[in-house]
Amino acid sequence: MENATKPNWLRVKAPQWERIGSVTEILRDLNLSTVCEEASCPNIGECFNNGTATFLIMGPACTRACPYCDINFEKAPKPLDPAEPLDLAEAVRRMRLNHVVITSVNRDDLPDGGASQFVRCIEETRKVSPGTTIEVLIPDLCGDWDALDIILSAKPEVLNHNTETVPRLYRRTRPQGNYERTLELMRQARERLPSVYTKSGIMAGLGETDEEVREVMRDLRSVDCDILTIGQYLQPTQKHLGVNDFVTPEQFDTWRVYGEELGFLQVVSSPLTRSSYHAEQVRSLMERYPRTTEPVAANA
Repeated sequence: MENATKPNWLRVKAPQWERIGSVTEILRDLNLSTVCEEASCPNIGECFNNGTATFLIMGPACTRACPYCDINFEKAPKPLDPAEPLDLAEAVRRMRLNHVVITSVNRDDLPDGGASQFVRCIEETRKVSPGTTIEVLIPDLCGDWDALDIILSAKPEVLNHNTETVPRLYRRTRPQGNYERTLELMRQARERLPSVYTKSGIMAGLGETDEEVREVMRDLRSVDCDILTIGQYLQPTQKHLGVNDFVTPEQFDTWRVYGEELGFLQVVSSPLTRSSYHAEQVRSLMERYPRTTEPVAANA
């Protein structure tokens, strides 16, 4: 049943606006966007209070119109801002981040899908904060593996690309996406940069079955995905896809256990989990499960 009443376990603790204001001031001063704000993330209070944020580059307008997403797709994308990588690096320095997540809107209008801008952001961040680990949450790049090579050439510690939902629901939920292309991106990333930690995420509550979620988990392990996040889909506005059902915390825990049995290095599965929620925990994961550093493979 769509638009069901939100259960108690999805209630979020009221944020401390003083800390949020401090982070927001930095973002506004540097003319930066965060996915925390643009996508109406329910964890914005907790993350901003901890002085963390997931930076949204090349936006805020997106070239795709996914009906679950609250990022604007009605405005025309703007030319890339050459100062954006410098400003992002300065924000990382001011916020003293140990781990930063850099994501973007889809920029299908650009020849490389925005890959070069990702690289510039990584390079500028490392100049001013060399101890900060970097995670990139990237679009599918329309299957352009040369563009993927460009991003991997900067050697981010984590490469994240969300699967979002089960194959049966792709046409309704992610009409411009492709499930097989998403899996292939994960496989290509592992082959081209074996040292990178790969990560993906799934939304629950859109009408998927338990077995369909498990099938996606098995598919992601088949391409050697390291980290998985599973969280409840929440309808941003009445214009977006409705919630089919609210998945119980017990079901999320069952998926976590199953994922660990499949061999994921980490499974974060709970109603309020989002792809970048507690992303900084990957630093301890890297200490426990180190990967050898190898060069980016030649183009396939």
